[in-house]
Amino acid sequence: MSIARSASSLQLARETRERFVSATEGAIAPLARAIRDRLTAMASEAGTARAMQENRDDFVAFQGQATHWVSLSQAGWRKALAASSGSAGTLPSALRLELIGDEVVESNILSSRLAQLIHDKASFELSDLRLRIQHLEGTTELDAKDVLKPETLAKLLVEQWLAAGLSRGLWTRVQDTVQQGLVDVIVKAYESANAYLIANGVMQEIDLKSFVRRTGNAGGGSGGGSGGSGAAPMDSGMSGIHHPSQVPGRGVERPGFGFEGQQLSVPSTVASTTITGGSPLMIARQRAQTALLSLKRFVTARIGGDPGAAGGAFQAGGTEGRATTSPGSQAGGGGGASPAPRAFSRTFAGAIAEAEAAYRMAATQYMEGAAEQATLMQQTAVDLRRRTAELKKRAPTTADKATVEIVALMFQAILAEERIPFSARVWFARLQMPVLRVAIAEPEFFGTLQHPARMLIDRMGSCVMGFDAAAISGSALEGEIRRVVQVIEQYPETGQRVFKLVFDEFVAFLNRYLTQSDTTQRVMSVAQQVEQKETMAIQYTIELRKMLNDMPVRDEIREFLFKIWAEVLAIAALRYGAQGEQTVMLKRVASDLVWAASAKPNRTDRARVIQDLPQLLQRLRQGMALLGIVDEPQEAHIKAIGATLSDAFLSKTEAIPQAKIEAMAERLAHLEDFVSDVGGTADLPLDAHSIELLLGVDAASIEVIPDTAGAKVPEDMVAWAQELQVGNWFMLDHNDRVSQVQFVWRSDRKQLHLFASGDGHSFLIQAGRLAAYLQAGLLVPAEEETLTVRATREALAKLDANPERLLN
Repeated sequence: MSIARSASSLQLARETRERFVSATEGAIAPLARAIRDRLTAMASEAGTARAMQENRDDFVAFQGQATHWVSLSQAGWRKALAASSGSAGTLPSALRLELIGDEVVESNILSSRLAQLIHDKASFELSDLRLRIQHLEGTTELDAKDVLKPETLAKLLVEQWLAAGLSRGLWTRVQDTVQQGLVDVIVKAYESANAYLIANGVMQEIDLKSFVRRTGNAGGGSGGGSGGSGAAPMDSGMSGIHHPSQVPGRGVERPGFGFEGQQLSVPSTVASTTITGGSPLMIARQRAQTALLSLKRFVTARIGGDPGAAGGAFQAGGTEGRATTSPGSQAGGGGGASPAPRAFSRTFAGAIAEAEAAYRMAATQYMEGAAEQATLMQQTAVDLRRRTAELKKRAPTTADKATVEIVALMFQAILAEERIPFSARVWFARLQMPVLRVAIAEPEFFGTLQHPARMLIDRMGSCVMGFDAAAISGSALEGEIRRVVQVIEQYPETGQRVFKLVFDEFVAFLNRYLTQSDTTQRVMSVAQQVEQKETMAIQYTIELRKMLNDMPVRDEIREFLFKIWAEVLAIAALRYGAQGEQTVMLKRVASDLVWAASAKPNRTDRARVIQDLPQLLQRLRQGMALLGIVDEPQEAHIKAIGATLSDAFLSKTEAIPQAKIEAMAERLAHLEDFVSDVGGTADLPLDAHSIELLLGVDAASIEVIPDTAGAKVPEDMVAWAQELQVGNWFMLDHNDRVSQVQFVWRSDRKQLHLFASGDGHSFLIQAGRLAAYLQAGLLVPAEEETLTVRATREALAKLDANPERLLN
């Protein structure tokens, strides 16, 4: 409700917003400079040709649109202030039912991440400011678009970013810089706004009793508490998000539910529980698909029809069709038309939202409880079981009842997995209701291993099961799992799209998190450069061959350039950059050597060679030293080159035209523009010495396991090696020593793979040897099947033993 307030109170609220907008608007231009500096640094970093090009493209794109983005954002922020001032003292706008495009959802998720971080950093100041503004304006909640809400500024910045022609991908790559540049400024702006109101005598002390009473009233609303979302205290930065599923009496059209009349996507090759031969990867997939097929058969047999006919009548409709008949009737009979989608029951949608909100509050208490973890975990399981029983009572169809029960049994199995640390299991439990909502709306969840919700749970589970509780608690990994769950909870109506987005983000996080230690960073950097060096050497050799193809150059010089100098140029490009002063000089040496070793019929040219020879030999020595070619091997190369140059003095053959030499020098100077990318199949001479040589890094903590010369590995094993997921745990048996290791990094060309053990030891394994270890059983996944497949199998075992529980 809205209570009339004096003009002076409303004016004070307007002034507070103006001060807040002024303080935060001033941060936008410095933020753009910080982003530009970050992109400049990224553009100058050495890396693969593709990565360096992407970084340069990002810099150019932002450089051209930065000023436009700043001006749009500042103007939009002022406009938002005017809108907030115009709506002061009014009721929050009503929620509307409308279709939202994928791009809007993706943009909202980007902005919600920034808003959530602001909530986390300024929760107390923001809560106090909200109460004081509501007191001044006589309202029970701020307007959804109020400038004081973090969501408003975050959404505006993202929208204007896109309006300026910049991409979502670029925003994602600089979002850390955005957060660093904004969060502290906004927190200080909230502090300043509270101080301003206190100085003007507004609620110098917050009346907590009044606050609690209002929360209780709000929580009493029906259908999941549409009012509670607005008036309750901000929990983890989510109180500003109104969930459409929590709106009383709202009906949402759905494409299909549970198992009723659905055709699961199980390959025809898996027609029985018999597992055929093949690679371990194929066998594991067959076993997983068999588990899904067995579950489908079990459920179909109990809600009507046999496995062969259950989905046949609906095959034309695919996942878009759903029977509207009662569970006992013949689905799809009569007329031949595709069955129409059925509306998600309003009452059932509200029931799921209520259960989700209630468990969120309970989970917070469990996390803060002083009891033993086993006791708290048991309380969590009992709580979820009770809510499952209540949901089954309110489920409108037998298919929905079956879906509720199966999802509940799967999460019981997940929560019983003691290898998942307690703090992570509590966050996993909060996914039960979002997964239930997806399983009801998208029955392919039960029929495919590639559903984003399954993939996310499996990836998070496989990652945390190798850590002990102490390593997880309070870590960035636990924080990321918390963030993922909260983002999913914020967007209940987006189905699998939000799971896909946060899955991609979690994978990107793992790639950073698992390589953040100094030791791993060093190993990874050197290993990447080893691969890059060898690849670039191959590229340079190919290009040098093209340049010298029609030039009269002696074989000794050709061999030296192809086998030695191409390597020198590659390592120089990595150390100093492709256009670094040292690299440019060494490129010039190649063309100088070709000219010096060609015939010199005229006296002027011979005099020039004599004058330049000491410097040429010095630079040749300098280049070979980069490869570790010193002392006697270096002298042997210098001697051979000297003999070739002496012969050139006496040669009467045709000299190489100066124009060709200059053309070669020019092409060498910009060699990277001409080389083509070499695939990941090239042989890399990998050993500890080459790693130490590259940057002088001590390789004592790195166990280098290179390919075995001439060894042949089956293609299916190579494919398995390439599909290993970063974050998964393995048992590695190397040199009769067994270690538990985590897969932490794969090189860009998938040639090098880094595994890390808990004692700080690292294993750098080349692709061919990795495939051989998988084939021989020397590298074995710690988990034979994924978390959700194991949970499905355990759920099916319970249903087989007690089939009555499916619908009771």
